[in-house]
Amino acid sequence: MTKMLEKALEAVRTMPPDAQDDAARLLLRLMGDDEPVVELTPDEAAALDESLAQADRGEFATDEEVRAVWAKYGL
Repeated sequence: MTKMLEKALEAVRTMPPDAQDDAARLLLRLMGDDEPVVELTPDEAAALDESLAQADRGEFATDEEVRAVWAKYGL
């Protein structure tokens, strides 16, 4: 194992368990593992599917709608 990889693993060991799992998923994904990096709940998957369908139909937020969301969150 290289020193850089050892250093990275030491850093990951200090992270909370959920973050460690995220880092492990990313590394496994880079190594060709087919496990999804993020597991979506059924509701999240449905929302993503609807978003993609809206994009396919050309349904996008207007500039005014985007600015309103930015303003709501102080961006």
